Formats: sequence, structure tokens, C-alpha cells
Amino acid sequence: MKIQIKKRVLIPVLAITFLVVGSSFKGDFFEIAKQIEIFTTLFKELNMNYVDETNPAELMDTAIKNMLDELDPYTKFLNEQDVEAFKINNAGAYSGIGALVRSYDDRLLIIEPYKDYPADKAGLKAGDEIIKIGGILVSDFKDNASDLLKGANNTKVAITYKRQGETKTTTIAREGIEVDAVPYYKMVDAKTGYIVLAKFNAKASAQTKKALLALKNEGAENIILDLRGNPGGLLSESINVTNLFVPKGELIVTTKSKVKKFNREYKTRNQPIDTEIPLVVLVNGSSASASEIVSGSLQDLDRAVIIGARSFGKGLVQRPLRLTYGTQLKVTISRYYTPSGRCIQALDYWNRDKSGKAVRTTEYNDFTTRNGRKVQDGGGVLPDVEISTVKTNTLTKALLRNHVVFDFATTYYFNHKVENIAGFSFSNADFTEFKDYVSNSSFSFETKSEKAIKAAMADEGNIIFGDNVAQHYQSLLVEIEKSKITALDNYQKEIQKNLEDEIVKRYFYREGLYDYYLKNDDAIMVATELLSDIEKYDSLLK
Repeated sequence: MKIQIKKRVLIPVLAITFLVVGSSFKGDFFEIAKQIEIFTTLFKELNMNYVDETNPAELMDTAIKNMLDELDPYTKFLNEQDVEAFKINNAGAYSGIGALVRSYDDRLLIIEPYKDYPADKAGLKAGDEIIKIGGILVSDFKDNASDLLKGANNTKVAITYKRQGETKTTTIAREGIEVDAVPYYKMVDAKTGYIVLAKFNAKASAQTKKALLALKNEGAENIILDLRGNPGGLLSESINVTNLFVPKGELIVTTKSKVKKFNREYKTRNQPIDTEIPLVVLVNGSSASASEIVSGSLQDLDRAVIIGARSFGKGLVQRPLRLTYGTQLKVTISRYYTPSGRCIQALDYWNRDKSGKAVRTTEYNDFTTRNGRKVQDGGGVLPDVEISTVKTNTLTKALLRNHVVFDFATTYYFNHKVENIAGFSFSNADFTEFKDYVSNSSFSFETKSEKAIKAAMADEGNIIFGDNVAQHYQSLLVEIEKSKITALDNYQKEIQKNLEDEIVKRYFYREGLYDYYLKNDDAIMVATELLSDIEKYDSLLK
């Protein structure tokens, strides 16, 4: 049977050819051309001569992904569907069911239904597992099944889902969904305004400006800008948001690349809203990219006090390059540097450890802010005031990554009735319930100590020490495993904050969570107290 090679098989070859033609590095031309010829010949011979039928498109898709995996996680090939999703994410509007949905292997979970949007109206809850969309089983769908939930306004989609072991069905009419960059703003007290900037889409600066002006009209003399959990987005919007608080013509970020046209200085271009109002910016380990441009530049310019935990540490800039057939290559083109000259990139993807993981920066260089304060590069933006409950650790990260916090919140929601935010409190008894839940779950994670011990046990050189040493190693591993439950108590504050955040959203949506923050969040309370003491605030910036 003759193999039909699809059009998209040619995409990588054409893409590479495009890059070769556009490359200014003539010395590499022969080597690139040589490798293209080798790959093209190999691909042709493989598909023509392999003993079984091959799928050229799948082979090429695998080849592309493996090639890009050797670089950094932000350099990606975008097919036509990915390109559309990329545009939607930046635009902040799409048509669908109005819920945050994530795909895990063959599972599709509702993470968060948005208040008053179709999924919420249909009664879907966080934790619901979608098993069928229309007539398509999620487990049989090879691509991202969440794409099936999107579609034109007013079109309907039938959904079958599981909740707490029970199978349910519903039909949802899709609507236009507006993704706000600023989902919440409110006065914390009579003088302090609070703004949540959740993402840097095309609406970011306009909505932040609107919130800032509204709060000033309500009497705000101080501002807290919350960038926690903000993964970034458009670089241009990070400049514009910073511009709200600093004068026109101020250097905010510099990009440096091996390609000269990508070497640029980005300065503010508009008249600011307020260059004097005392400002606190909140960050955590999930504040990345554009969030770090805003927080890092405001710190370097001594324009704001940064409070929270060290940010993610993404100092790389990507740009989508158009390829053939509506596809794109989103490629890392440069590193960015804050006004003091520091790059806050945390992971070195070009130097990896024995397991192939990027090495984290451990040596930092000192830089100075405009007022002469010491700041450092690498490893993200380090706050001027650190908050312990905002920090993350290996255990907390593992609990979040393995959905233990999320799944416990689902169970908690269906077993506890909470009438209002004021009546909610997560007690020590609730935390004991969580520890029991973890003990009875399949949750496990491997510490660095365990990895080191297992590596030592596998080392042939240790065989000569005999069974006695091996038994001691094994006993040590057992003790470490037992201590993991005890570690839940050691990190109760950090873990409990994540539990409270997830649980409150289940009852009162995202807006209710921010209302809860105003009265209970450690970082906001510290920021509010600092802003009420202008002398202490000024002393941190001098």
C-alpha cells in the first residue's frame, strides 16, 4: 500500500529552510544545509523501506518535538489549532463554555468554572471529569480534547461527566467569553487600593489604568498591585503597565540576542497616571516573565516595594515566526535585562544535569538600583520583604503538582457546607483531615536525599561493603518515608494557604477568594501595614 505523505510533513523542512535563508550567520549555512539533506534522505528512506506501514505525519511530529525538547520549554512548534489558541490567549476573548479546563493524559478536568458563564449555569463544578463531548470519548481523542468545548456563539455541546463516582450529562450553549486581565480591584481600607493583575493579555494596561483611576477616585492614597500567580504574556503590555507609575522615556527592559535586530531597548512612551503614589507589588513563585519585568523594573527604579516570595525566574523572550500552512514556530529569541542590567533567568537550559534537567542558577551577581540598593540577577526577583506563607518548597510543590490539594478541596466541598466567607475558617481539625487524606492516597514524591541514597545503593563500588551497608541504606529510606507525613506539620502554614485558596474558590468563585484575601492574606496585611507607615516605606527604598 502506497504511503500518503501529508502536507504537514513538509512543514519542518520548509521551516528550517526559512530560518536558513533568513540567517545572518553564513558560517553555519553549510552545516545547516548538510543536516537538512541528511534528515530528508533518512525520512524518505525510512518511510519507503520500513517493514510495517508508517505514519509520516506522526513520525515528523515526534521528530519536531524531540528536537525542540533539547532547547528550552518555551520554544515550540504551533500547528494551526495552537496558533489560534495563542491568539485567543493574547486577545482575552473567545467563544466556549467559560471554564478553566485542563487535560491530564486521558482525563479532562474542570479546574474552575467562571461565575455566570455557561459551564457555571449548567452546574459544572471544579473537579468534574469530562468523559464525553458530543459523541467523542475523551479517552479516544488524541489531541487536546478541551478544543472540542470551543465553538461559535449559541452553538450547543452535550457533555457527559463524572462527579464523585456518579455519571451525569448536560447540554451547554457556548457564549463569548471575556478573559479579564484585571479580574478584581477594591479598597482594602480607607486609604489603600488593591488591584489584581492576573495576566498580560491585550487588555492588561487598559484595565489596570481603569482600576487605578477608579481607586484613586475612591480615595486611594496607596496601591497594592498583586502579580502573584501571573504567568506573564505580552512584553509590550508589561511596559505599558509599568508606565502607569513611571515617567515617559524611562528605560524598562533591554533585550539581547545573537540576532542584531532583536537587540532592543524598551522605554515608556506614554504619560503616567501617578509617579508618586506609594506602591507595593506582590509576587510569588508563579509570577513569571512579564510579571517579572514589571516587578523587577519597579524595584530597580526604586518605584515600588516588592513583597512576597522569589518569583519564577523567566528571563527569556519568545517571538512567533510564521511558517507554511498557517503554522508557526514560537522561538526564544533573546534574554531580557531590567534597568539595573540584571537578567533574572533561573534555569540554564543549555547546561543540564545527568538526568537531563536544566541546572538552576546558584551563583548570583550583584547590581544596584537607582538609589544604590543591592539587587541580584538569576533566580527571579527577590522581594524586599519576604512572606513565609507565600513561599513554596519541595513538598508543597509535589502536593500541588500531583493534584492532592485540588482533589482534597473537591472532597471538602462536597462534605462541608459553608454559607458565607466570614463563616469560613480552615481549622487544625481540617488540617488533620488533610493529613489523613494524604496518608490514604497514592501520593508519593522523591526527595534529593532519597535519590542520592538510591544512587549510592546502585553504585557497583558499594557492593564490596556487603549487605550490612545496604540494610542501613534501606532503613534510612524507610525513615525518610515516615518523616514525610511529619513534614506536613512543618510546612502547615504554606500548605494551608494553598488549601484555603482552592477551597474558597469552590464556594465563592475567584471574586470571593479576593474578598477573602483582603481580610486574611498575610502578604496583603503586611503590605497594608507598610503603606500606613510612610517612613518605613521610604526607608526600604533608600
